[in-house]
This record gives sequence, C-alpha cells and structure tokens, in this order.
Amino acid sequence: MKIFLDTIGCRLNQAEIESMSRQFRAAGHEIVASAAHADMAVVNTCAVTTQAASDSRGKIRSIARAGVNEIVATGCWTSIQPKEAAALPNVKHVVANDKKDLLVPQVLNLQPDTFDLEPIDRIPIPGLHRRTRAFIKVQDGCDNKCTFCITTIARGEGRSRGLADVIHDVNSALAGDSKEIVLTGVHLGSWGQESGHHLRDLVQALLRETDVKRLRLSSLEPWDLDADFFSLWNDKRLMPHLHLPLQSGSDSTLRRMARKTTPQSFRELVHAARQVMPNVAITTDIIAGFPGETDEEFIETLEFVKEMKFTGGHVFSYSPRPGTGAARMKGQVKPEVRKRRNRILQEAIEESAKSYREKFIGETMPVLWESTTEYGEYGWRMEGWTGNYLRVSATAPSPRWNEVDEVELLGVDGEKVSGAIR
Repeated sequence: MKIFLDTIGCRLNQAEIESMSRQFRAAGHEIVASAAHADMAVVNTCAVTTQAASDSRGKIRSIARAGVNEIVATGCWTSIQPKEAAALPNVKHVVANDKKDLLVPQVLNLQPDTFDLEPIDRIPIPGLHRRTRAFIKVQDGCDNKCTFCITTIARGEGRSRGLADVIHDVNSALAGDSKEIVLTGVHLGSWGQESGHHLRDLVQALLRETDVKRLRLSSLEPWDLDADFFSLWNDKRLMPHLHLPLQSGSDSTLRRMARKTTPQSFRELVHAARQVMPNVAITTDIIAGFPGETDEEFIETLEFVKEMKFTGGHVFSYSPRPGTGAARMKGQVKPEVRKRRNRILQEAIEESAKSYREKFIGETMPVLWESTTEYGEYGWRMEGWTGNYLRVSATAPSPRWNEVDEVELLGVDGEKVSGAIR
C-alpha cells in the first residue's frame, strides 16, 4: 500500500510522522511524496492557534480532494475535537494523542507485539518532509499550566521516554545516514524528572554512547535550565543554538500567563549562555496581545525583546483556545491591536536577526544541506543550516543533499545568507 504522511505544527509532530514512516515501512508499505499517489494518508494535526486548527482541517480536505479515500486524522486538534475530525471527508480513523504510538498497527490491523522495527533504519520522508535532520521524540506531554496553552490539554501529563529507547532511535537515524539529530518534546527540559534525572544526563549519554556528529536541542523552557547546563556546549558536537520561549517581556503579563520565569531571570540565563558561547543563536516565541496586555506592558515586552537581541523567533497574535484559562480572562485585546503589536515585535526581531547574520559575513562555516533544486546552467541551488542556525544558500555543479560542506558566507539575502562552497 502507498501511504502519504503530512503534518502541521511543531517539530514533535515531525518526529512522530518520522516514527510512523519507519513503522509503515517495517510492515512492508511504501511512503510516497504526494497525496495524488497514495492509497492512505495520515495527517498529524495541530491546535496551538486557531489558524493551526484551520490549517489542519484544510490539509485533510485537500488530501481528500486529491483522491485519497482512507485518511487517518491524529494529533492535537483531533484529540480536542474528535467528532469534527471524524466528520471531515474520507476520514476513516481518528486517533487521539494518547493512542498515537499504536496508530500504525491499529490502522493496519496488526498486533503491536508482532511489530518488529529492529531491521529498519531511518529514511527521510519523501516530498516536503524529506529532512536531512532526524527529529527524535524524547518526551511528550506537559505538567505546566500556562494559561494560554491548549497543548497541555491535548497532550496530557508530562512523560519521558527511556534512555535506551532514545539511544536506539538515534542510532537508527545515524545508520540511515542522518548527519544531525534534533531532540524534541512538548516540554523537552523536563526529560527524566520522573526518575530524578535531568536533560543534561540524556545529552551527555548521547554524546558519550553514540557517534552523533551534530546534536541540536529544540525548544527549552527557561526555568528548566541553570548556568551550569551550558557547559555541555564545550563539546562542539552540540550545536550552538537555543530556542528559549519568552512569551512576554512584562512581569505582570508573565504572571497572568502562569509562566515560571521573569524578565530578570531570563536575562540572567541568556547572559550565562553567551558567556559560554559568545556567538550562540538564541531564538524565541512571543505572544502579542495577551488578555489584559496594556500599552505599558506591550512597551515593556518590546524593549526587552530589543535588549535580548534575538537571532530569530515566532511572534503569535494571541489566539483564544477553548478550555484554557486565558480564554476566560477579562480584557481580551482587540484583534486589530494584536495584529499591530505582532507586526512591531516581528520587526524588532527581524532587525536583531539581520544584525546577527551580518556578523558572520566573510567567515567560513560548515553547512548541512537540507534541500537541493536544479538551477539551470548554474547546476544546483542548495539551502542548509550552519550549527548556529543560519540558513545558507549556495550553488554547486552537483546536488549535495545531506552533505556537510565548508562554506564562505558572502552576504545577507533577506532571511538567508548567500555563500560559496570552499
């Protein structure tokens, strides 16, 4: 059977469809790059914003229009609104997050205990999700009670995967020729807390017990870290990029969000990271127009964002999510004000990101190529990532997908850096 896999939203969703791909292949099925060639499709949905939920529904409808008669809907939006998911065209299976690990044997009518994954190495998913980097799920769920977040409702309580299972998945990805491993989870920094361990233990074990050449961490809540954590980056295989969600630069807004951080503690954490890694890339998430956000609180956030000199980030206009505390709060900010504040914050981040990119012009850095396209008489156009998360483009006479090259950085080209392979 030919199966098409698609996903909306976070890197954890990407990690999950990679796992599904491996399982379907182990059961003897083919993963295809287009819904038009598929007998079955699996869509891993998202509900973090109203737009993400809308995109999830739209994705399922477009796959049905492409002629796929058997669609499996899973993920966060499906978990929150299963009846609505089941009513969409050609949806034959609705699988909630807490049953997602058994999705493949369930839809294939296989017994989980007869489902042998051991011989199957990681192969990138074809099409849009043909990533060179392997996203490895190490944790799921979250025990935080941030008042804006529906993910904790959709994903349930925090739980960590065992070290041996993570090492197995990393080795499988490396055997499949992945040059970079990305660890991901809903609350990645909480890994191991149930057993008295810390994320640093997992990172140290992977650096010690696998042959990983490039290891990257996805989003980390700032309250899970201390200054000593950054000593891990003395091992150059750990990529110098931190994604630290701020959400707001205002003390009072952070309290309404029930975030376990303050601007001052966040400032100290960033300073500690930059002491160890002066050129570290620090990206973030910001919510514009959270309920009750006054003009003064917005200015506090804007000034803090400028002070932190983020190298990139996502700015979300606040989106009321049913069942969350913030959706019931008084002082809901008007949509047009949220949109305006979003634009101003995005401009501030873009300005500091541009300054960061300009710092590296003239330097030569290793780049892992993640996409290649034909480029006429010039050969091939490639795009990829440096260790500190600069997106680089260059040309070559032959495709270099999933290869690492030394690249001289020549100039800033919008959100990318143009380069020449050395």
